[in-house]
Amino acid sequence: MASRIEHHAVFSQGVDEVFAAQTSEPALRARLAEAGGENAALLDYTPTAEGVRFSLRQGVGADKLPSIVRSLHSGDLAVDRQENWTRTGEGYTGIARGTVSGVPGEINVRTELRAEGGKTVLRANGEVKIRIPLVGGKLEGFVADQITKLLKREVELSAQWLAENS
Repeated sequence: MASRIEHHAVFSQGVDEVFAAQTSEPALRARLAEAGGENAALLDYTPTAEGVRFSLRQGVGADKLPSIVRSLHSGDLAVDRQENWTRTGEGYTGIARGTVSGVPGEINVRTELRAEGGKTVLRANGEVKIRIPLVGGKLEGFVADQITKLLKREVELSAQWLAENS
């Protein structure tokens, strides 16, 4: 069974501005510096004809992990995330796939940026699947909660980026 991820945010700026705050190389580097954790890095960044593709790594210190995770994995965790964003009509769609070091499973999230009522709306929906007998469900819930918190933090940092760079 998978745990769901759902998140949405509203921005007063236009879709293209919010897209840049979510996906431009300088914005990503600033976001990683602020909220990327241990050994955070932008591993790859490739503009495409339709949008952008990038890979990044974020870290979670062992001291911030619940005991159930520490009992299965020693040390810090690394979360690797690949995102592919494409223009779709008047907005953008992002597909993110993530893995957590030493944890058999995956994180899949689809994000849309659309203009609605003079605002830009970001909607992210996805799921976490962890394939560990007996404890996988608990870990899925923990990871889904952490991803949702991370998405909220990234929106805050994108709003800050927009305020400083518009």
